[in-house]
Amino acid sequence: MSTAARTLRGRVAVAGIGETPYYKHGGSPDPEFKLVLKAILAACQDAGIDPRTVDGFASYSNDRSDPARLAAALGVRQLRSATMQWGGGGGGCCAAVANGAAAIHAGLADCVVVYRGLAQGQFGRFGQGGGEPTVSGDMAYQMPYGVLAPPQKFAMRVQRYLHEHGIARPALRAIAMASYHHAQANPRAVMHGKPLDEARYDAARWIVEPLRLFDCCMENDGAAAVLLVSAERARTLAPKPAYILGTATGAEHRAAASPHAAPRYASANYSGVAADLYRMAGLGPQDVGVVQSYENFTGGVVMALAEHGFFAPEEANDFLRTENLLAPDGRLPLNTSGGNLAECYMHGFELVLEAVRQVRGTSTSQARRSDVALVIGGPMVSPASNLLLGSENTL
Repeated sequence: MSTAARTLRGRVAVAGIGETPYYKHGGSPDPEFKLVLKAILAACQDAGIDPRTVDGFASYSNDRSDPARLAAALGVRQLRSATMQWGGGGGGCCAAVANGAAAIHAGLADCVVVYRGLAQGQFGRFGQGGGEPTVSGDMAYQMPYGVLAPPQKFAMRVQRYLHEHGIARPALRAIAMASYHHAQANPRAVMHGKPLDEARYDAARWIVEPLRLFDCCMENDGAAAVLLVSAERARTLAPKPAYILGTATGAEHRAAASPHAAPRYASANYSGVAADLYRMAGLGPQDVGVVQSYENFTGGVVMALAEHGFFAPEEANDFLRTENLLAPDGRLPLNTSGGNLAECYMHGFELVLEAVRQVRGTSTSQARRSDVALVIGGPMVSPASNLLLGSENTL
């Protein structure tokens, strides 16, 4: 088979989206498994598909809701595919969609639910360092020296990047300001009704230099899901399909070398992954109308946007101004539901749902150009992943 034929472009579409209410960490009235079931049922209802006809499941970041158990609870008639994307954090949020789409394209399943659920009151906070009986991998080089939690680990990469390229704090601030601005229009957002201004951002306490409070993602409870079917089937359903145009996952050479010894240390890990994405889609950064970028930390977004070709690192100070990042008419509307900073932290999966809403034209902060929506998952995580969704006009 030729390389041109080995593609997901236009072969699979998102037919339904669903989510629960989002809560502050520990605030969910429901256990994690029930949250995931609620999100899946909502996605099926959105698509107009009987949940018993779902035959595949895909997730990432070691989601605890087991596909076989979900299938039994939903009354699924036959489970045919179940995939889990390697890697912690949100680096797999787009790869999980790719895995589900690949299963459909290969004939391994017909209707796949991709999902992520978190109930941190039930299982403990995800981003908090804690006692471990044994430690392996890169954390074995970090924890003995007090590097216990993600902000500490990633701040070092961000600090290096800002220094190497002369990037000032207002570039990071613009990312946070855009997310909070869009959250004010989104009643689902945890930070809806809690606007952020520049003075408050600048006065916020340090978490770990160069990251202040509003540079860091929230921690939340909830669940989100998307329903994938073949492009042909999606055209017969009521919701406007969001077609997969391209997707990629991976890591740069020795990205996970220990201890912090990657050749390109100050990187979001996307240079090769972005090239693969654009190659599959047959598109470039100039074709993208709106971006949903995983904000573990604002500095990672700066890296990820540069590595996806929207600006050179040395141009970041000029490009990353709040007005450029706002819907509807900014140069590159960013995180139009509020993102991990202000809508919720559903390990980045809420970003996939917002990209679908942009393509459908139903976002609470609709971008003027929304036929092509980019999702970037987990900057600085290895492996990382990304996803381009588009309307039928883009096929």
